[in-house]
Amino acid sequence: MKLPKILITGATGKTGAAVVAQLREKEYPVRAVVRSRDARSKRLDRLGAETVVADLFDPDQLLEVMQGTQRAYYCPPIHPYVIQSATAFAVAAREAKLEAIVQMSQWLSHRSHPAIMTRQTWLIDQMFSMIPGIAHTIVNPGMFADNFLRVMDFAALLGIYPVLTEKGKSAPVSNEDMARVVVAALMAPEHHAGMSYRPTGPKLMSGKDMAEVIARVVGHRVIPINLPFWMFCKVAQQQRVDPIQISGFRYYVEEVKRGTFELEGGVTNVVEELTGVPAESFEITAQRYASMPFAKQTLGNRLKAFINFNLTPFYPGYNLERWDRHKGFPMPPNPTLSIDDDRWRFEHSLRNAPLPIANHVQSLPLHLRNTTTEGFQS
Repeated sequence: MKLPKILITGATGKTGAAVVAQLREKEYPVRAVVRSRDARSKRLDRLGAETVVADLFDPDQLLEVMQGTQRAYYCPPIHPYVIQSATAFAVAAREAKLEAIVQMSQWLSHRSHPAIMTRQTWLIDQMFSMIPGIAHTIVNPGMFADNFLRVMDFAALLGIYPVLTEKGKSAPVSNEDMARVVVAALMAPEHHAGMSYRPTGPKLMSGKDMAEVIARVVGHRVIPINLPFWMFCKVAQQQRVDPIQISGFRYYVEEVKRGTFELEGGVTNVVEELTGVPAESFEITAQRYASMPFAKQTLGNRLKAFINFNLTPFYPGYNLERWDRHKGFPMPPNPTLSIDDDRWRFEHSLRNAPLPIANHVQSLPLHLRNTTTEGFQS
């Protein structure tokens, strides 16, 4: 049987690249959308993917790259106007008559969150669910393991592990496990239409817990240090991180501190339920990061890390309130963190039980309406 061709956006990103690799391992034809030709796109070429350059904000270009594909993974770009990209994608998907979309969302997604990306993510959730005739599946992970391992070089080279979340805990999930969930949904959209899945790592962990794991991985003592967010803003500017990422991340840090990611146990079996393989441990993920060039324990890397660490206090740091005002982001009249929002808590507590999706199934293409009216929802 001929396998459907699958379109992947964000194909050089952390989950997108893993989705491409896993689909190609299963011999699915893949069209990978990239922003430009570079070393990362060449890696996709070597996997056998068809790489195409397209603007995710242009509906005409999106329609063109969708021609000849049947299913798609939409990973929203981290951008102040991401809602425009998602709208362009939805318009093109309907015209191209895609049969299924798997969408990367957020566990925090709700209409009144103070983070502009999270509010727009909620709008994208709603918009995609309204596209007629297309099976829609949401993947809404909590904190990525990547969020906690970007400072692996500090741990490996200097023996310190910056912690922003105090004693707060989450169950960090790897990029690879999120990709496996996406791939499972893309391979069998008839089983997953109308569902929202929350993949997590296998264990709730604090920053101190993570430092202990990383110490085992790098083979020496690692001291967790509580880092104030204003100092983190200096590090972010030193590393030229896009302010849109930090603008939202300050609220996500507060959510961790407040226990949002510990809601009703904070750990799901979604990865194993959908893929048949348990979620990988934080230690296994950390081993992968420790082997990357930036964290290799060489003299040159140690010297570079030492110099950057000592230069950090001299950077001005981002003024996020001023940056938000300059961008003119619309704000809800009563912004609330997810954990403080009664509707968010109610909706998310319901996700621990299977829910009927019969109404959604009736809107699907006929060849996808063949197996299920219920599924696991996290």
